[in-house]
Amino acid sequence: MTQMPVSRLVITLSIPTIISMLITNIYNLVDTAFVGRLGNSASGAVGIVFGFMAVLQAVGFMFGNGAGSIISRLLGAKDGEEASKVASTAFFSSLVFGALVSVCCLFMLKPLVMLLGSTETIAPYAETYIRYILIASPFITASFTMNNLLRYEGKAMLGMIGLGVGAVLNIAGDPVLMFGLRMGIAGAGLSTCISQIIGFFVLLSMFLLNRTQCTLSVRLILPKALPDIVATGLPSLLRQGLNSLSTVVLNNCSAVYGDAAVAAMSIVSRVIFFTFSFALGIGQGFQPVCGFNYGAKKYGRVTSAYRFTVVLSEIIIVIMSAALLLFPGEIIRIFRDDSAVVSFGTRALVLQAVAQLFLPFCMVTEMALQSAGKKIGASLLSVLRNGLFFIPLLLILSNLRGFGGIQEAQPLSVVLAVIPSAILAVRFFRGLPLTRP
Repeated sequence: MTQMPVSRLVITLSIPTIISMLITNIYNLVDTAFVGRLGNSASGAVGIVFGFMAVLQAVGFMFGNGAGSIISRLLGAKDGEEASKVASTAFFSSLVFGALVSVCCLFMLKPLVMLLGSTETIAPYAETYIRYILIASPFITASFTMNNLLRYEGKAMLGMIGLGVGAVLNIAGDPVLMFGLRMGIAGAGLSTCISQIIGFFVLLSMFLLNRTQCTLSVRLILPKALPDIVATGLPSLLRQGLNSLSTVVLNNCSAVYGDAAVAAMSIVSRVIFFTFSFALGIGQGFQPVCGFNYGAKKYGRVTSAYRFTVVLSEIIIVIMSAALLLFPGEIIRIFRDDSAVVSFGTRALVLQAVAQLFLPFCMVTEMALQSAGKKIGASLLSVLRNGLFFIPLLLILSNLRGFGGIQEAQPLSVVLAVIPSAILAVRFFRGLPLTRP
């Protein structure tokens, strides 16, 4: 972590992360395509439940990134015992929190899916699908936490195996359960539930078989570490949580224009998330490098890794955005061959493809601040880009410009986030002592 050239180190840690994210996102796209065969209402239901799953991801990332940032700095300072206490506290907290969410939400399915943006015709499909997601909620949140703990240890390959197993099982299970056993959208939900539980146990085995530096044990839970874990992971919670809230607001605004509009924006969101996952994977490879070297006081390596990650992420996003700009309508049609869905989705996909060119700089800056324990700055960037810019713009522009405003709100919020990102990046790096990489 402190000796290998930072460019090679970031790439080495990024590859398994990118692969695991690609597998997961390919599942998301395949799931969207399979469910799309059931009609616009079923396709819209996937987008509705996707907003809820983002909440579960937010919880898992909060505990995982919060603990991971602390752990990487502790390991950089050669304090493995304290690192295991932090890891155990994060894992069991995530598991319990996921269980609480599951129990509470299972008793209010109809109000929940309506709150998430369902129309009356989408709601029955969304209720069926989300019921299985709720059963798996504790395993989902804890899996995200474990994956991040592994990543911050520099063991991203182990995390890739766990997430990859679950995603592959999910891809295989969808056609069998949905069409082979004629379960419809219930089959898609059951496939997700089973695969997430299996993936959880695969990830857990990495810790139980001593393939990690940190140990997970109830005896190692350290309650006093929880506030610091939550505070450090708050940017992740805000980022993912506000993404979920934004999805809910987006679904509600789109629902005015019918199920086709909801389905279109759901498809666009998943396509953009897939293309951006390449850059996100590189950023996640950068995080343990940043945290570990910051803890070891090798600030020159932190700076070099940051610059390399921004440039490499930007190159990849330019390539991915070019593909989207060349074939926007054809890409939408892969997931739902419906003229209304294609019409609603094409312009939104083009605008978001252009806007994501600005995302790598914002993303890597936020990750650098979080990994270095700069909680306030990282949280501020999360709030601005994912909430304070996007949600008001969405509400204002949807009223002023109709569905065109809905299509424009997300891209505009990304562009606006560049300014505060630049200010905080300059302040952070100017404050670091000058050292050699």
